[in-house]
Amino acid sequence: MKVVQVLPDLDGGGVERGTLEIAEALVDQGHESVVISAGGKMVGELEAAGSRHVTWDLGKKSLLTFRHIWAVRQWLLDEQPDILHLRSRMPAWVMWFAWRGLPQKHRPHLVTTVHGLYSVSRYSAVMLKGEKIIAVSDTVKAYIANNYPNTDMSKVVRVFRGVDPYDFGYAHQATCEWLAAWYLQFPQTKGKVILTLPGRLTRLKGHHDFIAHIERLKEAGLNVCGVIVGGEDFKRKSYAQSLYDSVDSKGLADSIVFTGARSDIREIYSVSAIVYSLSTKPESFGRTVLEALRIGVPTVGYDHGGVGEILSEVFPSGKIELGNAIALDTVVRTLIKESVKPNESACFTKHDMLQNTLAVYDTVVLGTEN
Repeated sequence: MKVVQVLPDLDGGGVERGTLEIAEALVDQGHESVVISAGGKMVGELEAAGSRHVTWDLGKKSLLTFRHIWAVRQWLLDEQPDILHLRSRMPAWVMWFAWRGLPQKHRPHLVTTVHGLYSVSRYSAVMLKGEKIIAVSDTVKAYIANNYPNTDMSKVVRVFRGVDPYDFGYAHQATCEWLAAWYLQFPQTKGKVILTLPGRLTRLKGHHDFIAHIERLKEAGLNVCGVIVGGEDFKRKSYAQSLYDSVDSKGLADSIVFTGARSDIREIYSVSAIVYSLSTKPESFGRTVLEALRIGVPTVGYDHGGVGEILSEVFPSGKIELGNAIALDTVVRTLIKESVKPNESACFTKHDMLQNTLAVYDTVVLGTEN
C-alpha cells in the first residue's frame, strides 16, 4: 500500500508530529510512505525513518497556489498511490482539484483528517470530501455533525490523537544536570511551587487569565511562580508585549517567567506542580494536557472541547468551568495542599492512534468496515 500524506510544512507542531508518526508506522509495516509539504526542520527525521518527502508549497493562501494543480495531477498519475490523505485546508483544495480531474480508475482513495474546529465555511468544507473523514476527538465529530449537516456521518471515524508513554513516561524526573541549567537560567523558580502554562503567545490561549490567577495566589500568600512556555507569534508581537506589560504593571516580574519556545517541555512538566490549559476557545484535542497527565502531573483546564474530554477520562479533578476564576483558584489551592496526582492511564496512546488510523486505510483500500 502506498500512502501520500499532504500538509503545508514540516516545521513542527501537533499535525506535523502525527504525520511523521503515521509515516513511520506505515514503513514499519512494509508499506510505502510519501509526504508532500513545503519542507521544514522535520524532513530529515521523516526521511531517516524511511519515508520519502516531496517538496511542494501548497499551503500558501493565494490563488497562485492553484497553479500547481496540473503538475500535481500528473504526479498522481505517475505515482499511482493507493491513498491520498489530506491534513490541511489549502493543500487539500489543490489536491482535491487535481484528484477530481483524474480518470476515476486512476484516483487514489481519499482520506481527510479534521484536526481543528475551523471556521464554518465553504473553504473549510473541503476537509469533509474524504471517502473517510478522521475526527481527532468527539468534540470535532460533534462540530462536523452540527455545522455540516449534509455530511454522511457514517464516513466520519473518531481517532483520538495519542501520546507515546515512552516519550512521556509516568513519574518522569529531570536530570540533575537539566535542573542546574534550568535554575541558572530561571532562578526565580527555585524553591517555589511551579505552575506552568504551555502554548504560543497567541490570543485565546488564556495567558491573561493565568497572569491574573498567579497574582491572586500571590496575594493569598502562596509561594508560587508562573511559567509561560511558548514562543512569540511574529505576526502578533503586540499581544506578546501586552503580556509583558501586564506582568510588569502588576509587579510580578519575579513571579512569572516567559521561557520562549522550548524543546524540553517534558522536563518542564516534571518540575511543575500543576500544568494549565486555559484556552477560551475549545481545543480540538489538547495534546499538552495529555502529555502532562501522562507523566503524572496534575493538570487543570477549562471544561470544554478536547481538553474537557481528556480531563473527564484521566483527571476529572482538574476540570474548571470556563472563565470561573474562583473555581480555578479553589481547585489549584486544593491540588497544591493535598498533592493530588493523576493515576497512570492507558487512554489516548500513540499506539491506539496509529492502529486506528491504519485500520481506516485498510477499510478504504479493502472496501471493508472496521
